[in-house]
Amino acid sequence: MNAKSEIFRRIRAAGSINAPQIPRDYRFGSDAPRSEVVDEMVDALIDYTAQVKRVNTDGIEDAIAKFLADTSSVVVPAGLPKEWTEAAGRDGREVRVDDPALTNDELDKTDAVVTASRVAVANSGTIILDGTADQGRRAITLVPDTHVIVLRADAIKATLPEAVAVLAQNPTRPTTWIAGPSATSDIELVRVDGVHGPRNLRIVLVED
Repeated sequence: MNAKSEIFRRIRAAGSINAPQIPRDYRFGSDAPRSEVVDEMVDALIDYTAQVKRVNTDGIEDAIAKFLADTSSVVVPAGLPKEWTEAAGRDGREVRVDDPALTNDELDKTDAVVTASRVAVANSGTIILDGTADQGRRAITLVPDTHVIVLRADAIKATLPEAVAVLAQNPTRPTTWIAGPSATSDIELVRVDGVHGPRNLRIVLVED
């Protein structure tokens, strides 16, 4: 009898095992004032080296344009608000609408992407996209070097279970979870940016 057979024999001999109940008393919400939840999100994003600009609704377009000042081309999802798309095209930038879908080569030659977002988690600094028309397909948010995300403050949740509850309203949508610019470390712990996604993450935080 080899080791594999012996392992299976012991499993069969053990018979059925009653699985213990898994506790589901996750922490929802926070006793902290709403402003502190938003500040916690901002602190986490900055700690990840993301750039954050806090604006009201009237300041979204100017913030998008400013965050794209060092780029010459940008891709946007087909459902991005018209005003945001126009802001992305200021100063002569080429705007490429992902409809029909751009090729990987076309995306690779595009400097930046602008999207909306679905929900965020303050205590981990995570922003989640769920592929709706104003966020687009995952590829456009992974290939360009700069990602500008419009995040509304009322979409920021204090805890992960709260954010998952929002996503559960549409459980079949594909989700992309973003916690700062893409970065990794090699075997010598040398940080390398942009390996798995954009190396620049810029957040337009809308607070009204």
